[in-house]
Amino acid sequence: MSEIDVSKFEKKIELRNIQFEDIDEILKLQKVCFPGNMEPWQRDQLESHLRIFPEGQFCVTYEGKIIGSCSSLMVNFDEYDDKHTWDGITDKGYITNHDPEGFNLYGIEVMVHPEYRRMKIGARLYEARKELAEQKNLKSIILGGRIPNYHKYSKEMTPREYVREVIQHNIYDPVLTFQLMNGFTIMRLNKSYLPDDKQSKAYATLMEWNNVDYIPNKTKKYFKTSEPVRITTIQYMMKSIDSFEDFATQVEYYTDVASDQGSDFAVFPELLTTQLLSFCEEKSPSLAIRKLTEFTEQYIELFTNLAVRYNVNIIGGSHFVEEDGDIYNVAYLFRRDGTIDKQYKLHITPNERKWWGISAGDKVQVFDTDCGKVAILICYDIEFPELSRIVTDQGAKIIFTPFCTEDRQGYLRVRYCSQARAIENEIYTAIAGTVGNLSQVENMDIQYAQSGIFTPSDFSFPRDGIVGECHPNIETVVVGDVDLEILRRQRKTGSVTLLRDRRLDLYSVIQKDKSK
Repeated sequence: MSEIDVSKFEKKIELRNIQFEDIDEILKLQKVCFPGNMEPWQRDQLESHLRIFPEGQFCVTYEGKIIGSCSSLMVNFDEYDDKHTWDGITDKGYITNHDPEGFNLYGIEVMVHPEYRRMKIGARLYEARKELAEQKNLKSIILGGRIPNYHKYSKEMTPREYVREVIQHNIYDPVLTFQLMNGFTIMRLNKSYLPDDKQSKAYATLMEWNNVDYIPNKTKKYFKTSEPVRITTIQYMMKSIDSFEDFATQVEYYTDVASDQGSDFAVFPELLTTQLLSFCEEKSPSLAIRKLTEFTEQYIELFTNLAVRYNVNIIGGSHFVEEDGDIYNVAYLFRRDGTIDKQYKLHITPNERKWWGISAGDKVQVFDTDCGKVAILICYDIEFPELSRIVTDQGAKIIFTPFCTEDRQGYLRVRYCSQARAIENEIYTAIAGTVGNLSQVENMDIQYAQSGIFTPSDFSFPRDGIVGECHPNIETVVVGDVDLEILRRQRKTGSVTLLRDRRLDLYSVIQKDKSK
């Protein structure tokens, strides 16, 4: 009898960390795992998970197909109310509140394809979490568990009575029964945990699994006392120069100033590179701008080197860039680790359209830095409150606004809107503008600015909501510290809590995907 080839009977099942290329498949999996009335993951939320805490995101593949996944983050649970909501503990699903020094692993989602639910896929995912908690010496795993069968009994018993019946094995609940079988104990019931979970009537069981091998680490602190970020905003003088080298010298000078002050960010103004037009011969504004785009690579190389050499993250003002024949107004983020990101201006002013033919970008972004998440809204963009709300919901703690205005009225629009955004979003904002003149450059002849750094308005912040501001219309800088820990506490316990008190049952702000 010949030897049987067992390979043809083999099935490959693998538990591994989720990768970026898995996101599309996970989004499809979610549609078959959860009720249609539950709000699904958004791509940018899953991308945020992988950027912030990749080792906490797991999936199970069977014959190359993803059939289960789970997401988690680390927190100091003592900093959260026992009656917290899913949105609160996950920062609206973006886990930007993930704390690498946290004591607890918090599970925010588990899903298994219905066709594979008797293959112990959920158990594999839970074991992966337990192993991670043990590896990281975490005190426990905490999660808010759905009770999806409760809607069948809600008319005859309270949620507490339902949970008691499940514990006593008189009722089967696919989630709660599974969690109890996997060693989790009930801490309490949370009301309004997931408002769109109609099956659970928005209730959830707060569950905990304790790591018996946990060794207390006395070097950890439960609360941060301070998390300062130092910002230098540069009120840049627009004056005639003779070469790109002159421009580089002026830019490096201010980068050096910011670095000497120990700054984490140096913020340059919008249209910074139009100064280069002072030694170009072209007089037609639209043609001059196209000529300006020829300096793009030199500009990027200059600021990348400065960010690394002076160890400061640089908001490089903005520069006109040509892409496929269109001209865009683009603000670059040059990180001090040498990486680069960019934000296109989304709202184009009538003046930009008339003189330069500028095209609009189509996506607002939030950028990860070594000082947390930040966003860049270029000049006119800060005057549209929807954008600030979107980036705040995606985890930004600071909004930088490079601007260029020719008169006091234009400047005040930027300033007042920047301060309003700081208050209504409980966020820090910083504006940096140009002063001086380029008398020989068409449409860039006069400038007006008073750059500054702004805060929310409450007792924890400066009395007027102003960290610092430049004197108007002179070449100078302002340096100031903003504290992310104070911001975090303010959002939870301030005199007013604007983000928490929004009526999301009445309104919401949604960013559309133009690529679809």
